[in-house]
Amino acid sequence: MPDVLTSLPWPTGPSIAVFGVAGALTVLGSIRLVALGDTLADRTGWGEAFFGAVFIGLATSLSGIVMTAVTAAAEQPQLGYSNAVGGIAAQTTAVAVADAFHRRANLEHASASLSNVLFGVLLIVLLSLVLLGRYTPDVTVAGLHPASLAMVAAYLGGLHLVRRSGASPLWRAVATAETLPDISQEHGSLDRTSSSRLWVRFVAVGLLVAMGGWAIARAAESLVLGTGLSAGFVGAILMGAVNALPETVTAVAAVRRGAPTLAIAAVLGGNSLDALNLVVGDVAYRGGSIYHAAGDAQLFVTTSALFMTAILLGGLLVRQAYGWGRLGFEGILLLTSYAAMTVILAT
Repeated sequence: MPDVLTSLPWPTGPSIAVFGVAGALTVLGSIRLVALGDTLADRTGWGEAFFGAVFIGLATSLSGIVMTAVTAAAEQPQLGYSNAVGGIAAQTTAVAVADAFHRRANLEHASASLSNVLFGVLLIVLLSLVLLGRYTPDVTVAGLHPASLAMVAAYLGGLHLVRRSGASPLWRAVATAETLPDISQEHGSLDRTSSSRLWVRFVAVGLLVAMGGWAIARAAESLVLGTGLSAGFVGAILMGAVNALPETVTAVAAVRRGAPTLAIAAVLGGNSLDALNLVVGDVAYRGGSIYHAAGDAQLFVTTSALFMTAILLGGLLVRQAYGWGRLGFEGILLLTSYAAMTVILAT
């Protein structure tokens, strides 16, 4: 029986409208997530870096997870794959966008954190496993390629190492006049709200963002079927950009709240979970391994995301205080890399 999504694509006009409405919903939800997440990070004592990378990263990645699962289940694995890795590239570029809103010094300088550096390393490991999965035999175990199992193990192991490193760090960033430490702050009316109610609100907003992801996935598949645009371009650029909206808005909102560590953590944590989107896609795709369904465009975007992550990690380590146009060297390189990737995919 033909798939319902494939046989009944939405018209192009409504599909474009869905992108706009879901994008606006994502922006509003992400702003709220930052306020709730910043409060919970202080309330739990877990810190902005860990809470942002894990919990805010998960909440902002829900829409992307739904997009990848829906498209992969609808026998559009390249679309789902492109969404996951394209979202990582777009979200990494979001750091440069957030940096423009940081008035004092380069954002990577102000947000120096061992946890953020380690999450950057973890993301490089996950993306490397994605590429390794493509070049290993096309076999599945209970419907999963071994690379998917390795990625889940690497993510969980990475979280454990990050948490342990925070207890007695052997590496510390040198504090400067422009470094903003992760300290508890006042959060207005949220400080008078119980922790249980904060968690309920946090989960509710995250689910609202996820609902937007389902609508975007439907609209994206309709655009591929109705316009003839390639799955690589629609998935990596159009879906990837919408997928990146939660992290972008979260990063900018965190910077404006004086929480730069949370801004970087939300991007790196969201990116790590977006890499795990491919595991979700591997489960949903019944035609074999999603890694082997990837074409040249998908592999190109994966390599671009890996390259951009290495640039961001370099920026976190070098900690350039000031650069061109209020951006560090990494911000300029990230914007240039994403623009070049977009042009190449569009041609």
